[in-house]
Amino acid sequence: MIEVADAGGLWTVTLCRPEKANALTGAMLHALADAVERAAAAQARALILTGAGQVFSAGADLDEARAGLATDPVWETLSTSIAAFPGLTIAALNGTVAGGAMGMALACDLRLAVPEAAFFYPVMRLGFLPQPSDPARLAALIGPARAKLILLAGARAPATEALAWGLVDRILPAEALLPGAAALAADALAATPAHVAAIRRLIP
Repeated sequence: MIEVADAGGLWTVTLCRPEKANALTGAMLHALADAVERAAAAQARALILTGAGQVFSAGADLDEARAGLATDPVWETLSTSIAAFPGLTIAALNGTVAGGAMGMALACDLRLAVPEAAFFYPVMRLGFLPQPSDPARLAALIGPARAKLILLAGARAPATEALAWGLVDRILPAEALLPGAAALAADALAATPAHVAAIRRLIP
């Protein structure tokens, strides 16, 4: 339920379960982590994560979440792989990002979103803890008070507010989302993998 495309060092990984709002199953999470690792092994200079349809991801598939997926370490494995990727990572968010799916977006270097996107992480209401690295990454982007607003108060941030906070770097119309992400990857694609990785290591 994911698609992977390699275009000359630019890998695009797409969540492909639009009929279920790209809700994430365990198989999808393992496939995503594997795709990121394969892209790194292939010395891809840039990686784009996106979704099919009008929602990036509704988070965990509810049936699998109740069966234990909500606390499975695969979520952290995936976000750690994205954060450790030696090239440029871009989340091209084609719609709303909810729950554990936030971890993928937070682990990316850049986040682009369509105007209709919203961001929320309802762990307080659902009775789960966020994935271990997510609170620190969220606070690093938007500050501790706003991180608490999302994680403790259950706030839902629309794209315009997310942009003002620094959770999103640009808002683009749907038709410009992937072209915009590819344009941001152009300099990395023109460089050697070693050069991209060296600059990437300079930025925490």
